[in-house]
Amino acid sequence: MSVDPTQPYDDQNVFARILRGELPCTKVYEDEWTLAFLDIAPLAPVHILVIPKGPYVSWDDFTAKASDAEIAGYVRAIGLIARDKNLVVEGYRLLANVGRNSGPEIAHLHVHIFGGRTLGPMLSR
Repeated sequence: MSVDPTQPYDDQNVFARILRGELPCTKVYEDEWTLAFLDIAPLAPVHILVIPKGPYVSWDDFTAKASDAEIAGYVRAIGLIARDKNLVVEGYRLLANVGRNSGPEIAHLHVHIFGGRTLGPMLSR
């Protein structure tokens, strides 16, 4: 199921419920702006979801509405997590799905961090 990023934020989405403590997660990082946790269906040996704590539907929504401090804190957190998980030397991939054609499943901005093995090409040629 793909979500429409132009729709209003749904505070009953899975990530909103995780942020409120209604659903569990395996937390790997948390600060004032960001929560990061292991994906429950990992697609790589390291598969971490990084979400902002604010109610943002997509990257576009986030960059249009978040404060400069939120944006900087979130982006810095992604780099910090990659360093803390020792992904920098071997490499890692960041993925954020935006808009219907990309297939986002949850209407809360999230960045996937993939690593821990050779990931191969992103798209088939």
